[in-house]
Amino acid sequence: MKFETPIPDYLSDDFSMYLENMESLTDPENPDLLTNYLKVLSAQLALNSSVFNGLVDQLAMAITRSVRIDSESLAKVDVTQQPDWADIKPFVGVHADARATITALMNHSENELKTAVLLIHFYNTYDATPLPALPEHVEAHDDTNDAYETYGYDE
Repeated sequence: MKFETPIPDYLSDDFSMYLENMESLTDPENPDLLTNYLKVLSAQLALNSSVFNGLVDQLAMAITRSVRIDSESLAKVDVTQQPDWADIKPFVGVHADARATITALMNHSENELKTAVLLIHFYNTYDATPLPALPEHVEAHDDTNDAYETYGYDE
């Protein structure tokens, strides 16, 4: 399910790291790489719910398999400014095996948990389809406004 929702500025850095990590571990030659890595992160989180403090992208990866997000309903919530956890929580389902860990995160890292859930939501609805190429009659680079021309730099 893809939505036309831009990534909010407050999430852009964390989302970029999360997206890069998820894509770099998605290997067609080794399809279990991502799954195995996510299992390891989940196990680390289950042992110590504070292990990813300050590493929101890693926290999001660790809970990816443990939460189910109703992205269709969450997409209707205004998240252009940081919402409260109470605004996000109704759209998050937690697997029974992860409830204790997620509850611990809610108690000591609610803001990071909220951000991790939003990263997963935007990743699940992210459309990575490349933009279409420019038409042949339009040039991608117009040299008439080249900043270096006015300074006499060699090209």
